[in-house]
Amino acid sequence: MLRRLSIILTAAILWQFNSSLTLAQSQKPSQADKYPPTPLEIVVPDPLLPPLINKQQLSPDELQTLEVELDKLSETAEAKLQAGDKLAAFDIWNRELRLRRFLGSLAEVQALSRVGAIASNENDRQEIFYITQRLQAIQKQVVSSKNADLEVLRSLGEAYQKVRSPQLALDAYNQVLAIVRQQQDADAEVSTLKKIGELHLSWFDYPKAAASYQELLGLAAAKSDRLLQVSYLQQLAYIYEEGKDYQQSINIQGKLAEIYLSENDQTQLPKLKLAIASNYESLAKENPTLLQEAFKYYQEAYSTAWQLEQYVNASEALQKLITLYRSQGQIDEALQTGQILVETETRAVNFYGIMQAYDQIGQIYLGRKQYPEALTAFQKGLELAQQIKHEEAYFNQQIEKVSKANL
Repeated sequence: MLRRLSIILTAAILWQFNSSLTLAQSQKPSQADKYPPTPLEIVVPDPLLPPLINKQQLSPDELQTLEVELDKLSETAEAKLQAGDKLAAFDIWNRELRLRRFLGSLAEVQALSRVGAIASNENDRQEIFYITQRLQAIQKQVVSSKNADLEVLRSLGEAYQKVRSPQLALDAYNQVLAIVRQQQDADAEVSTLKKIGELHLSWFDYPKAAASYQELLGLAAAKSDRLLQVSYLQQLAYIYEEGKDYQQSINIQGKLAEIYLSENDQTQLPKLKLAIASNYESLAKENPTLLQEAFKYYQEAYSTAWQLEQYVNASEALQKLITLYRSQGQIDEALQTGQILVETETRAVNFYGIMQAYDQIGQIYLGRKQYPEALTAFQKGLELAQQIKHEEAYFNQQIEKVSKANL
């Protein structure tokens, strides 16, 4: 009896083991289960769709009705998000996006772009992944067709930007660029190059941004369009400065100066010379011999601005010169420049600027332990501070400091 019970138990255990093994094998995930379709690819009947026979196209009336209903879905999703139910919101948006494809590629991409921007703001990486994957699928279809839809490609570029995929956006815009160049559409070529340049710039890729604007400059030069050339040169000067390619920035600014001089437009020169001087000052950190170029351009900026009665620019150049002179131990030159600064700020009727100039002069004299001269400068600064009711306490402190040091 005991042996029979043992045999029965053993058989039961073996049957259970084999059943479990069979069940486990039957539940082993297939490739499809391992990589399930995204919510945007799930094919399920939807009450908003009429029964489709042989994948027939929706009629114009049906498309219009569907578009209205999808707009309502989007509003519902937005309300859910505002109420804090993010999961439900994106479930609804995903349903909307699945159905948007019935309205055509452009409508779908625009909807993906809109929801992608929301997903990016919410930092929903999974949703961003779904949307990016769908955008890539659409792009593949568009590019593989005989006549690629430029409007869809441009919208794809914008959508990729919304989901923060700059390289994919650039791929789309470069495909647009290749097509419009083939079509010899000059205006579209320029607008696309601008998009590409701006995109590189927004992601701080200064060398590639510069390359785009150099192409734009070449196109403007070919048409002898002076206004566009100036605009692109200004942008290039900024890009090279931001990318710390100061020599290239100086080269571009030199071209700008040539244009201004050729057209006898000197009003732009003071600011331009200030920028050139600043770039030379940056280069001088590695190559001190270039500091003389910085001095030269600051001086030219001052003299040109003075002649043009641009006293704000003249003051800025003088301020820079004072700092440079002091850094090089040229204190007498710094003091002389400080006196010129007082006169310049007086011409500009800039009481705050005059006050600051006297402060600089006072600090220089204080550093040289010329206390009477420092005291005089700080007292003049205090008079102005009292007039404009600003920094009176500061100048009183400086006067007290000098008086104690002079004991």
